[in-house]
Amino acid sequence: MELSTNKQEIVRRGNKVVWDCGDTIVKAFNNSKPASDVLNEALNLTRVYEAGVKAPQFVEVSALDNGWALKTKRVEGTMLSVLMDQNPTKLTEYLSNFIELQLDVQSHTAPLLPRQRDKFARMINSLSSINATTRYDLLMRLDGMKEEEKICHGDFNPTNVLVQKDGSCVVLDWAHATQGTPAADVAMTYMLFSFDDQKLADAYLEMYCDCADLAKQVVYRWLPIVAAAELARGHKEHEQALLSWIDVADWQ
Repeated sequence: MELSTNKQEIVRRGNKVVWDCGDTIVKAFNNSKPASDVLNEALNLTRVYEAGVKAPQFVEVSALDNGWALKTKRVEGTMLSVLMDQNPTKLTEYLSNFIELQLDVQSHTAPLLPRQRDKFARMINSLSSINATTRYDLLMRLDGMKEEEKICHGDFNPTNVLVQKDGSCVVLDWAHATQGTPAADVAMTYMLFSFDDQKLADAYLEMYCDCADLAKQVVYRWLPIVAAAELARGHKEHEQALLSWIDVADWQ
């Protein structure tokens, strides 16, 4: 893939750079990102798009000199996280729209997406930073959870929501998508909010559970599992917080 000479950098983090190339957006990964992961993200994106989820349209995956690139059609808009920072008086409205969008995503199914339960089990088993007894307890907890087959984003947060001029939203970054239990995805979102703002995390959970008629206790029971999954992604900046969430024997 030849990147446009008029490309504009949007964000740079970890092993990737995201470029605005006019009509398309290119997510360029360096060679530390396995080709299988890039192809899996492209496949996830295609499957959720075909299921009717509001996501960018896939264009292609191509080889670069030192890695791989995922290209999608460009969507004009502003990240919800930016709008929330710029307009604090509208936070409740933005949070309500965010939850409505998450519920819409979770109302769809895509039978060929990876299974959430299998992915969590692999991630828990990969953790060398926790002992075998804790891994066993987490796997037993996972095994006892209700099985569902709804689309779950896996990293649903305001930085992955693009708000268009007409108010409609598009969900970005489908690398961690699975089919599974919405409550697990809610637990992940709650945890991600809590890293920066516990008050906002609590407001999100209260509002989501009211809208979905879901008991907060169901979400709490997923927290040690999703914390283990997040730890397996190698996010060192939150390592101590994640370990403390995993150590909680029973969330009530």
